[in-house]
Amino acid sequence: MRNRSQSATDHFDTRLEALDATDFNRRAWDNIARSRHRWFTPAPADQILQAKAGEFSIRLTACKQIPQDWLGDIRGRRILALAAGGGHQGPILAAAGASVTVVDISEGQLEIDQRMADEHDLDLQTTRCDMADLGHFDDASFDMVINPCSVNFAPDVRPIWHETARVLRDGGVMIAGLIQPVNYLFDETARDDRKLTVRFQIPYSDLDLPDDERDRTIGPERPIDFGHTLTDLIGGQLDAGFHLTAIMEDTWGGDDVLSEHIATFLATRSIRVPR
Repeated sequence: MRNRSQSATDHFDTRLEALDATDFNRRAWDNIARSRHRWFTPAPADQILQAKAGEFSIRLTACKQIPQDWLGDIRGRRILALAAGGGHQGPILAAAGASVTVVDISEGQLEIDQRMADEHDLDLQTTRCDMADLGHFDDASFDMVINPCSVNFAPDVRPIWHETARVLRDGGVMIAGLIQPVNYLFDETARDDRKLTVRFQIPYSDLDLPDDERDRTIGPERPIDFGHTLTDLIGGQLDAGFHLTAIMEDTWGGDDVLSEHIATFLATRSIRVPR
């Protein structure tokens, strides 16, 4: 999810000519793993115990849990937790009886999942790779893909949907958290002051910010953000071979002024159409 509060720059070079978004974001997520930012805290031990007893829920967006009937009975299911390092979705799903593989670009985030798997004796493996390149996995390797808000950290979302469709079996389910495009239209400083000032257009990229502003706002715990169109976020799923079955809206909650007017997140449930 988008972290709107980090501004430290430290040693991070945000000049365009020095910036590789994938590597930059990998380092930013490694730093977040060490700092345990409030948006990205691991599941507590009592939540893991409850999941082992059959009572569990997960979030893919800021506030709401995804509907339980979106998941169904996951015992014995092969689940890919895509770009989901950090010890939340993967360990909970594994504790509930699934065989889980957590994929993430950040080794630091994956270390949290592996540590939790060792502590709680969970059927959970980790693999470090880019979510747009799942070449580590064969076609139709998984029954379900769980993807918390993360495609906003990729410059192009469509390869992610195509790779997800490839590694899912026919009839497999993908559940994804998405940031609504409207979230990226407004000036961040004004929004923090509870003013909605339209400044940007969609698609959006942090890389298009003026140099001085990028230096102020993108720091060691602030990954580079990309705001995608609904055509790519939803239409891209359909083009990749998915059938959309359900949508849920969510907000940032708290004192976010935009959330008082419109949903800032979507969660989608889609089924892989038979090849």
